[in-house]
Amino acid sequence: MEAKAVARYVRMSSSKLKPVTDLVRGKDLAEALTILKFTPGKGSELVEKVVQSAAANAENNHEMDPDRLYVAEISANQGPTMKRWRPGAQGRAGMILKRTSHIYVTLKEKDVPVKAAPKAKEEPEEEKSEKEEVR
Repeated sequence: MEAKAVARYVRMSSSKLKPVTDLVRGKDLAEALTILKFTPGKGSELVEKVVQSAAANAENNHEMDPDRLYVAEISANQGPTMKRWRPGAQGRAGMILKRTSHIYVTLKEKDVPVKAAPKAKEEPEEEKSEKEEVR
């Protein structure tokens, strides 16, 4: 079972968001949110918002346990680039590229191993016979 959240057309370049996404990939949900909260910069706020949205989707839509969630997949891919012009010297024009990104987050539940009942320790047959002879 997995829960997803996507933020599209975020007004920040993916090269600024990728280092932030690398920090939380594979981490527990609580740890990932703590890292994002205390990481400086606008990129961490945007990623934190998407991770919180995925957590809300997991809890409310898929009835997943928030204590067992971890960030399975997270990526910040390049979106469309808006091109604008700025006047330059001697009648020239310089292009301004306003880049956008798409942030994808997937949360999954950790598998909790089932503990097997402890087996009674049995002595081998040889040891039993030796102990009986000594008595």
